[in-house]
Order: sequence, then structure tokens, then C-alpha cells
Amino acid sequence: MKKFLLICCLVIGITAARAQGTHSTVGTPEEKAKGLQKELKLTDKQTEKIQAVYKESSEKFEKIKKDEKGNTDKMVVAVRPLREATIKKIKAVLTPAQAVKYDKLVKDTKGGGNGWSDGWSATN
Repeated sequence: MKKFLLICCLVIGITAARAQGTHSTVGTPEEKAKGLQKELKLTDKQTEKIQAVYKESSEKFEKIKKDEKGNTDKMVVAVRPLREATIKKIKAVLTPAQAVKYDKLVKDTKGGGNGWSDGWSATN
């Protein structure tokens, strides 16, 4: 019985890990742009523009982290306008159909942080 439960836990863990991997939102601005390219079928030109948006956002996030020195409450407040600006800039590059799909991606990752609307990643 213990072996059966262990196997069940292992299978559930592997399944959860794979499910999380389907929308890779953590990584460098280049990786995030390439991931979004796959998700939304972006052109190379769109991908380049979005990569630049993610890079700019990542740099601004690093500055916020440095300025707030670990004060999570202040960081949350400071990051909100950055996130909104990132979303707006990305949507400006997308077609209307891509924007609808992007909105869904943002909504699906909203609670988890490091979503498609963020220009930074957990590795920063």
C-alpha cells in the first residue's frame, strides 16, 4: 500500500511539473519573447520588439529591487505601474487576435507572478 501511494505521489508530481512547463514564463527576456512567439505565433519582427520590452522592463525591475532593498510592500506598489506599462507596450505590438490570446495568458498567470506581463524572472 505504501509503495502504491508513493507511486501515485510521484506520478502526480511529474504531471504537475509538466503542466507548469507548458507556459514557460520564467527566463531571460529573450527566452520569454521566444515563449510568447510560440504561444501567439508572433512574427520575428514582433518577437524582437517584445524582447526589447521585456529587457527594458527587467532593467527597471532590477532598479526597483535595488531601491526598495527588500521591502516587499514598497516593491509591490512600485512594480504595479511597471507591469501595467509592460502589458500596454506588448499589446501595442500584437494584432487584435493575438492581443485576445495574450490577455488570456496574463489572466492565467496573474496570481503566480513572473507571468507573461512581467519583464523579469525568478532568476534575476
